[in-house]
Amino acid sequence: MSDILDQEIMFLPGVGPKRAELLDKELGIKTFRDLIYYYPYKYIDRTKFYKIAEIHTQMPYIQVKGEIISLETIGAAPKQRLVAKFRDDTGTMELLWFRGIKYQKETLKINTGYTIFGKPSEFNGRMNVVHPEMEPEGSRQLKPSGIFQGYYITSENMKKKFINSKVINKLELILLEKVKGKINETLPASLIKKLKLASLEEALSNIHKPENTYELKKARFRLKFEELFFIQLKILSLKLLRDNKFKGFRFSKIGYNFNTFYHNYLPFELTNAQKKVVREIRKDVGGTHQMNRLLQGDVGSGKTLVALMSMLIAIDNEFQASLMAPTEILA
Repeated sequence: MSDILDQEIMFLPGVGPKRAELLDKELGIKTFRDLIYYYPYKYIDRTKFYKIAEIHTQMPYIQVKGEIISLETIGAAPKQRLVAKFRDDTGTMELLWFRGIKYQKETLKINTGYTIFGKPSEFNGRMNVVHPEMEPEGSRQLKPSGIFQGYYITSENMKKKFINSKVINKLELILLEKVKGKINETLPASLIKKLKLASLEEALSNIHKPENTYELKKARFRLKFEELFFIQLKILSLKLLRDNKFKGFRFSKIGYNFNTFYHNYLPFELTNAQKKVVREIRKDVGGTHQMNRLLQGDVGSGKTLVALMSMLIAIDNEFQASLMAPTEILA
């Protein structure tokens, strides 16, 4: 059965061939799956509103309700800009556009209420917002589906062609609606129940349009868990394949070199941990499968000595051994 997430991105409403080509070139997004797994890099609370008198340039963003009282085009192309005076009951500020001026002049209306959203800045002592998001009063056009609005990384080339974070967010919401109830679960139901995980569909929905911090946390945990879970499965499957397919050389005996070093030249007693590890290594190399072991320990805990004694086992069984030290990393 075909998976809806494997459909080409060009068939998503609002994309088409040209946008699909740009999304592929700039972000590597070719399918519905690529888009739905393209996560926001940050979230902004869109429930908070400010007054113009409260605004300062250290704010990362602002959301203000007010009205446009004038529109003026200043300068000539290519340095032309559109300036709107925006006011609320505490003061006035400027809204600036350097691109899409014709479209803004046709759509913006004087003495009409708007909600604006953007990054505040200051020029010549006047507060302004460049290229703000605009929502006419009473409209739900820009209102995010949840409390938090996701922000997505886009390239300069995409922004020049009017595909910014807001557009990506809109496409994500369109996609979530299109695939609702059609996303195949990737984890066993028993595992989801045991670990109290969100379903894959819930996680993907809440990573793009979280209703609250709790749902966002659950979504992140589920998606991180799944990624690590399948990495671990891959590692275990490769280990099983190696154990079954590739036979190792069996070191069947402990001989002269190991015993002589241990009994006659080792100037101190091994720690219990060292003895335990040497026994485990001896068991591994005494079998018919390749050993795959990572030895961890604090600095000075005796890891190199354990490695040396393991090498002596190889030599006792008429094999060679080498010790490599990553000097550049250690330095």
